[in-house]
Amino acid sequence: MDRFAQLEAFVSSATLGSFSAAARADGVTPALIARRIDQLEQRLGVRLFVRSTRQLALTTEGHALLREAQNILKDLHDTESRIGQGSAKPVGLLRISAPAGFGRRHVAPLIPALCQQHPDLQVSLDLSDDFVDLASERYDCAIRIGELSDSSLVAVRLADNQRVVVGSPHYLKKHGTPRHPSELANHQCLALSAKGGQTRGWLLKIDDHPVWHPVQSKLASSDGSVLHQWCLAGHGLAWRSLWEVSQDIAAKRLVTVLDAFRAPPNGIFALMPQSRLTPLRVRVLVQWLKQHYQQNGYFD
Repeated sequence: MDRFAQLEAFVSSATLGSFSAAARADGVTPALIARRIDQLEQRLGVRLFVRSTRQLALTTEGHALLREAQNILKDLHDTESRIGQGSAKPVGLLRISAPAGFGRRHVAPLIPALCQQHPDLQVSLDLSDDFVDLASERYDCAIRIGELSDSSLVAVRLADNQRVVVGSPHYLKKHGTPRHPSELANHQCLALSAKGGQTRGWLLKIDDHPVWHPVQSKLASSDGSVLHQWCLAGHGLAWRSLWEVSQDIAAKRLVTVLDAFRAPPNGIFALMPQSRLTPLRVRVLVQWLKQHYQQNGYFD
């Protein structure tokens, strides 16, 4: 058990950034954390941290050990959860991946209260618009928006995601309001670049059928938040999710157009690897997010 305590001290120190923070999280003294790290380094015969008065930095060997140690502790906690699921409480490291924009607005703000409610839970939240491989990268859960293609994952729908075409009052006053998708050809459309995955255009309902309507744009970006800012600045129309622009619509900084042509909403999902038993820490997270997202007016 000393080896597990050493690994836990190492992972906690590496993720929290200091021995004192790791000690507070574990309810022990910084000296005990430092002693466990020393014992681990002596046993492995390598330095894991470069210590200074201001910061604690991982060595090359420390970086290599960190992911392996996280996996070992995760497997241990999963085993404990399977054996004692009837009385278990959520414990251990919860690794989450989420899209950058959505994660900043609607995942990160909810995590601290979840950890306060479950003090034995640790969370590592990675924000990226790249799709991660949950199995190979050892994530517990990924938040994804839109179409799902990987049937090997367990998916839980957390909420609906409605997308709308928006423009600033200044832009609409200058260029007019489109009444039909065919008129988008006469407008500056702010679209995701090929790297952003929106090469098919904007999904609109035409003749009662969802259709990918092509758009031409002189301004494109792989970052949705850039399109949002360009739209607010009056540089064109954008096709954005309500979770991103609802406050701007309410404040009349943006105006929706082509409302009669909105496509049906897609989903906001929590994805998890296939498993005989989903760990309690993951089930608690999914329920927590779903509970908040489905409150009336949450995304407003």
